[in-house]
Amino acid sequence: MQASKLHWQNLPADALQRNTDLIAEWDRLNAARADLPFMTAHAVQLALTIFGSGTERLLVAKQSESIVAMLVLVPDGLLQWRTFQPSQLPLGVWVAENSLSSTDLARSLVKGPLGLCLVLSITQIDPLIAPRELDQADTKQIDYIDTGWIEITGTFEDYWAARGKNLRQNMRKQRNKLAAEGVVTSMRVLIAPEEMADAIARYGVLESSGWKASEGTAIHPENQQGQFYIQLFQNAAKHDGAVVYEYLFNEKTVALNLCIQRKDSLVILKTTYDESIQAYSPAFLLSQDEVEHIFGQGKIRRLEYYGRMMEWHTRWTESKRTLYHLTCYRWAWLKNLAGRRQKKTEHIDTSLPQTLAANHVHVAQQVTPQESSP
Repeated sequence: MQASKLHWQNLPADALQRNTDLIAEWDRLNAARADLPFMTAHAVQLALTIFGSGTERLLVAKQSESIVAMLVLVPDGLLQWRTFQPSQLPLGVWVAENSLSSTDLARSLVKGPLGLCLVLSITQIDPLIAPRELDQADTKQIDYIDTGWIEITGTFEDYWAARGKNLRQNMRKQRNKLAAEGVVTSMRVLIAPEEMADAIARYGVLESSGWKASEGTAIHPENQQGQFYIQLFQNAAKHDGAVVYEYLFNEKTVALNLCIQRKDSLVILKTTYDESIQAYSPAFLLSQDEVEHIFGQGKIRRLEYYGRMMEWHTRWTESKRTLYHLTCYRWAWLKNLAGRRQKKTEHIDTSLPQTLAANHVHVAQQVTPQESSP
C-alpha cells in the first residue's frame, strides 16, 4: 500500500469519543495489527480525557473509502507534531493496516494534512508491530528503551530450571525464612469488574509508601492516575481483559501487579511492593507465583513487560527488543541541519557553563523534537 495514495481527515481528537463509526474502526485496526490491550479505543479515550491538553488531533487516513490508519497527534513545538504519548501508555497512540509502515505514515502526514509541518515524530514504536527500517534521507530512528518478555512455552518446571541458580536459591531461602517466622504467603488473582477499584486503591497505598510518594507520581483513587487505572481496569474486566495479581503475608498486601490481556498476550502495566519489607523479596515471590499460575492456566503465550528492561528483568527472561522513535523531516536538508545542530549542542554541553549550554539546547530543539520521557 503506497502512502501517497492516502487521503487524510484532520479532526479534533474528541471525535474518537463521539463518533461510534470511528471508535469501531479504531478497534478494528488495533485488532488486525497487534490487538494491544492498552490501545483500544476505550483506553485511548480515557487517556485523552484525563491526560490530554485539548490540542490533540485525530488524523484519519482513507484509501478507496476505507479507513486504513488513525493517529492521535499533538503539537510539539513550532511547526512540529508527535504522537500523543502519556506515560501511562507504553507506546505512541496510533493504529494502521499491517501493510502500512510507520515511515509511510509519517512521510504522508508531514506533507499532507497538518499544514506546514517541518517535523513529525512517532514515539515509542514496538518493532514487533512496525519493524524498524533503515534511516532514509528524510527520516531518523532513535533507540528508546530495551524491553523484555517471557514466552510461555513448555512447562513451568522447565522454565524455572532454566533460571539462574541465585534466583532459585534466593526464592527458596525466602520461603523457608517466612515459614520459619510463621508468615503464611498467598496470592490472589482478581478478575471481576467490582474488584478493580479496591485493588487499585490497595496498589496506591503501597506505591504511596515508597519512593514515588516523594515525587508525586504515586497512584491514588482521587488523582488522575488513579481514575485512569480504575476506569481502564473496570472496563477491561467487563471483557475478561483485566487481571490483578496480589501477594499477601498473613492476609496483608505486600505486592501487586496490574495486568491487562487480549487473547494470548498479558501485559504487566504497573507493579509495586512494600518497600519496608524489601529484604523478603515480596515482588520476586509474587513474580514467581504469577508466572507459575500463567503456565498452569495454559491460555497466555506471551507475558510482556513493556517497561525499561532493568537488571532484575534479566533474572526472569533473556528475551529483549528495542523500542524506538521515528522522526520524519519535511526536507532532507532539514534533517542534516538538525544533525549538525545536535552535534554542536553536544560539544557545547561539554565545554560551556550550564546556563549557556541550555540556551543552545533550546535552539536545537526547535528543529529536533525532544525524546519522550520513559
